[in-house]
Amino acid sequence: MSLFAIGDLHLSFGTDKPMDIFGPAWENYVEKIKEGFSVLTDEDVCVLCGDISWGLSLEEAEEDFRFIHNLPGRKIILKGNHDYWWTSAAKMNAFLEKHGFGSISILHNNAYEYGENAAICGSRGWFYEESKGSAHDKKLIDREVQRLETSLKAGGEREKYVFLHYPPKYGAYLCPDILRLLREYDVKVCCSGHLHAESLRMAFNGDWEGTKHLCVSGDGIRFRPCKIL
Repeated sequence: MSLFAIGDLHLSFGTDKPMDIFGPAWENYVEKIKEGFSVLTDEDVCVLCGDISWGLSLEEAEEDFRFIHNLPGRKIILKGNHDYWWTSAAKMNAFLEKHGFGSISILHNNAYEYGENAAICGSRGWFYEESKGSAHDKKLIDREVQRLETSLKAGGEREKYVFLHYPPKYGAYLCPDILRLLREYDVKVCCSGHLHAESLRMAFNGDWEGTKHLCVSGDGIRFRPCKIL
């Protein structure tokens, strides 16, 4: 059993949202995703770090979920800024059960055990692009920090592996509240996505305050899930 991560699949089987307009990296990207996942087995786990489907509702995203379900391995998904279909955990879990998408689980205010001593934790996170004014920003940041800490606490005494959509460090930008939690909970690895094309040049891949950071945006890793453990 191995642990993988990939972000930003941007599937659109139920919508008219071609991704190849964003550059050659996105040409035939669905086939690239299939090929990338072909190295996984059904015992492996892959965390999808947000921006999963362009569907505006769960119903519109159904074919995207079916595609993900049929990929090898267990898939754990979290919210990205373009996941407009995202709703309550209860509704999402009911949707997954109704359609028989048993290989997909939701990461939202919870954590999952992995192996003998690891925990998969995460949330969407925060990025400066969301800024709309100090009071509004503080409310959103506090909410995301609370969600991430809830997930980290749910991981108990296990080693923590965190998965976010937004990178907490990007170029000169830092999200101190998220980074503080990674430090306080001794997080071993933090994977994030969101970045594409030219912005990938500013992605931070390396150690920061004891945590290894990895950018796993799909087009940045050629749609091949990144092995974490």
